[in-house]
Amino acid sequence: MKFTKEMVLDYADKLLIGLNEEEVNLVLEEFQIIDETISSVCDIPDLSKVEPMTHALDDFTFVLRSDELEDGKDGYPTEVLLRNAEKVENDEIVVPKVVG
Repeated sequence: MKFTKEMVLDYADKLLIGLNEEEVNLVLEEFQIIDETISSVCDIPDLSKVEPMTHALDDFTFVLRSDELEDGKDGYPTEVLLRNAEKVENDEIVVPKVVG
């Protein structure tokens, strides 16, 4: 399926963004590049025989840091962390309600 100008304008309307003619053409060019790239990946011989990998490197392991404070470091005081918050209540940042 190829993206058309009408599809781009329809999606832009649904996302409540306005696109001018130049921006629509830019989006269409980007989708063309994406489509060509995906097509070239699909053309790799015997791709369906390759087992999916969870990591690009076979010997990759996760090394997680400890959540404990290092000796001699007390972290940041709560007042410092909350200093840039617009509204704070009981040492918690108050955010606007986003669901009805």
